[in-house]
Amino acid sequence: MDDRAVGAGHLVAVLGAGIPLVALGTLDVGTAGSLLTSLPVPAGFPVDQFLAHWWVFPASILFSMIALSSGVSGALFFSPFFILVVGLSPAQAIGAGLMTEVFGMGNGLLNYVRQNVVDYATAKWLLLGAVPSIVVGALAAHYVPTTLLTLAFGVGLLGLGGFLVVHDPPEACVPGEEEGEFLERKNAGRGTTVVEAADGETFTYDTCWRLPGVILATVGGFVTGLISAGLPEITTTQLIVRCRLPPRVAIATSVFVLGIAAMAGAIVHALAATPVWYVVAWSIPGVLIGGTIGTRIGKYLPSDLMEWALGVVFVGVGLIVLGSELLV
Repeated sequence: MDDRAVGAGHLVAVLGAGIPLVALGTLDVGTAGSLLTSLPVPAGFPVDQFLAHWWVFPASILFSMIALSSGVSGALFFSPFFILVVGLSPAQAIGAGLMTEVFGMGNGLLNYVRQNVVDYATAKWLLLGAVPSIVVGALAAHYVPTTLLTLAFGVGLLGLGGFLVVHDPPEACVPGEEEGEFLERKNAGRGTTVVEAADGETFTYDTCWRLPGVILATVGGFVTGLISAGLPEITTTQLIVRCRLPPRVAIATSVFVLGIAAMAGAIVHALAATPVWYVVAWSIPGVLIGGTIGTRIGKYLPSDLMEWALGVVFVGVGLIVLGSELLV
């Protein structure tokens, strides 16, 4: 094993033990700084900045708990937080938000795969639109002028917040309720999809016309690459109300699509610019802990009330983001 591997192992061990202690105040920040600087930390890693942002860790736990317990995209919390509180540029915040979301949704994604409730036949079509468009959106985020990107982010938050307020949560949607005569004709005669869950439950429904889903996933992917949120909010509801998927299958399929697409977007953001490691080094372990807690408490929270309240919050944050750019 070479020296770099040994150094990386030491760093991981120290971070794993020190992050919770610093966040809880039981380890002095100066002592932690001395400990880190005494190790072979990767060249260029900003130790002082990293230690100064310890408070991102408890905030990430809280955001991840709320996101996973309510079924809302975690990036809706992190990107505004990174811009307004941490002080990152919009492109940095969006990249950090996507990187954090990839790790934060890992538990949920693996859970749905183990439960075998993902409609993989539908997912592959959605990915056909979502992956290329999220890559384009992520690249655009680094070339669009900062002012325009901030305005787009604020408008996106207003739109997604309004969507959460107006639309019922996925669990309350009725499969096929917005199908209409045209879609009913298009959806007819395309066969039957059967999803057999690991717990023995079987879901049987008509296979829907997938072109609109690909188009919506393309739009959602681009918006997600640009402002780090939007794909799950767009795809989950349309899978239920247009494609008649049962809510459990629709949510699992949407999370699966987001997991793969978000990974592609995060890679592009990481390659297009230097990631803000001193922030994501706190946010990633935070979401791993918060996600574990959030999945356990989610069943005790009323999803309709949670989504309405969060929608109001996101509308407010969107107005703050727009005001901070337009009124300065």
